[in-house]
Amino acid sequence: MRSHQAKYKPLLFTTTLRNPERLKDFLSVLAEYENENLTDSLTEKIAKELIRKGLYQPTRVSEDIRKKWQNSEELTLQEAERVLAENPQKHKEAGFAKGWASRFDTWFKFAKELGLVYYAPSKKIIFSESGKMLLEREKPTNEILVFANAFAKYQRNNPFRKVLNQNRPLILLLQTILLLKNDKETAQTGISRKEILLLLCWKNDNAHELYLEIKKLRKNYGYLPSNEVILELCESLLDKIKRDEKSIINDYTDEFIRKMRLTGLITLRGAGRFIDINTYEQKVIDYLLQNYSQQIHFNSEKQYFEYLGSTDKALFEKFSFYEKKAQTHAPKLTQWLNYFSWEVIRAEMLLLAQNKSSKHEILRYIESALRLEFLTALSLLKKIPNLEIKPNFLTDDEGLPTCFAPANTPDIECYENHNPILIEVTLLTGVTQHIRESYSVQRHLESFLEKNPNTCSVFISPKAHIDTCRHAAYVKFQYGYEIRILNIDLFLTQLENCQTLHEVAFSKSSCENL
Repeated sequence: MRSHQAKYKPLLFTTTLRNPERLKDFLSVLAEYENENLTDSLTEKIAKELIRKGLYQPTRVSEDIRKKWQNSEELTLQEAERVLAENPQKHKEAGFAKGWASRFDTWFKFAKELGLVYYAPSKKIIFSESGKMLLEREKPTNEILVFANAFAKYQRNNPFRKVLNQNRPLILLLQTILLLKNDKETAQTGISRKEILLLLCWKNDNAHELYLEIKKLRKNYGYLPSNEVILELCESLLDKIKRDEKSIINDYTDEFIRKMRLTGLITLRGAGRFIDINTYEQKVIDYLLQNYSQQIHFNSEKQYFEYLGSTDKALFEKFSFYEKKAQTHAPKLTQWLNYFSWEVIRAEMLLLAQNKSSKHEILRYIESALRLEFLTALSLLKKIPNLEIKPNFLTDDEGLPTCFAPANTPDIECYENHNPILIEVTLLTGVTQHIRESYSVQRHLESFLEKNPNTCSVFISPKAHIDTCRHAAYVKFQYGYEIRILNIDLFLTQLENCQTLHEVAFSKSSCENL
């Protein structure tokens, strides 16, 4: 069969596993089969496990199965086997057999392209150093380090993608932003969403030419060129292929911004209309431009994988949080209180509770679990203004969150009458909520109780699981610790009706109705 000829194409990473936590969940399952040869039967075994855990949910299932998934309950092995049998896959990916083997490649191909895991039919599944780093859930800052490492090295014309475009998108983005910022004739705003489309279609790694094209675009059309103008410019850079114009303008740009923000190097400015560098990580940016501006030719997929999968410790050491406690800059956080109304905060938290996507121009670019921490902190500041609050998530220079709280620390520390009230939030539901959260919440509380015996903890989630409530009741009975359990909707209601955080915590518990 004749291979497809390489063409100039716009960049679209993937929309299959958009959420990094979901990517980690999928990779955690795959990691159980490391060093096994990838056969068609093994892809079915892995698919069965993903179905059993509810990570992949085919549509042709019974109501009982659907209810289990809705309640985040794992299926039995027999149930998973039945779902697998009743949902044959017609999917086909190049190099893989039609069916579940091709579906497997769809799930994991982007992880392979980022150097996290390598697989091929009849070959051993191999996790790279960076792939194993990503799976260390007790080290949340690893996520930034791994994605910065991968995207610094990622180049368009790699062995996994047959395209003619030759550049490293992250490096090209950083170079172009700096050229725009250093030009007195262009505002200090970074690059706009529509201008990013040019970068996604850019043929080479000449950032200076791209910068000049953007400068000319601004001179002729300002910062709001029409879709037609942008698409015409993009079409001049691409081979003639019929494309969905709406998808290119919206989906391609959104996905690129999400992926670049995973590196911790990119922030949003101007109410989300512009993308700019995070100046807190200027040392990292300088290092990348000095060491990763040149492209490399690779002879094979394996060679490219090994290059991306190796870790650059010198790069890691440049990050502001490396081997130091991450800090949230409170003044940067509080500036968002004027931007987000209570109605927006409340509505966005309820969307998270209902597992619905945000369409907000800024919030949609913040990973959902991290967004909940951010919004919870803002809701507390909004409704209890005299409360002393210390979020432990990491932020960029705009005060937008970039990373979860480091290990062994609560999500948010609050101080009311000098007494600590710890806030812990999660989007997990079902028994997984208890398994992953209950004991860490208890440990965080115990460490604070050593210094202040009046410390209590508030655990907030979309829906409390009965095992989470039982654990809270057990530690209350056994040790006298107070862990208050609130669903998101109840937390918001009590926040609206109470004067203090202590009242919010102790007015009512979501465990009372279980």
